[in-house]
Amino acid sequence: MKKILIIEDEEAIRFILEKRLSDAGYLVISAENGIEGLNKARKENPDLILLDLMLPGIDGYQICSILKRDRRYAHIPIIILTARIQQKDYELAIELGADAFLTKPFESQVLLSKIEELLKNNKKEE
Repeated sequence: MKKILIIEDEEAIRFILEKRLSDAGYLVISAENGIEGLNKARKENPDLILLDLMLPGIDGYQICSILKRDRRYAHIPIIILTARIQQKDYELAIELGADAFLTKPFESQVLLSKIEELLKNNKKEE
C-alpha cells in the first residue's frame, strides 16, 4: 500500500483529500502546518507528498526545497496543491523541485491520475 503525506492547513480540504485517497486505496497521513509536515516527511518517508504552499510555520516552497536538496528524500514526488495561480508561483515551485503543480479547486480524477502517474514513474530508494 502506497503511503501519501498530505501537508494542508485547511481542515476541510485535508479531510476531503484524506477521504478520497483512502477510498482509492492509499495509506494516508497528514499534517496541518509546515513544521509538522516536514517532520512527518522525514519520519514517515512517504511514497508521495501533497503540499500546500501557504502554510503556518514553514511554507510549502521551503518544505519542497529542503526535501529536494536532501538525497534521503529527493526521490519523493511532490505535488503542489494550492490556491495560488500566478505563473511565478508555478515557476518557483518547479524550480525548487516540485514534480507537479495543481490549483485549487481541483478535480479529484485529475489529482488521482497525477498521483498514479508519479508513483508509477518513481522508484523509491530503499
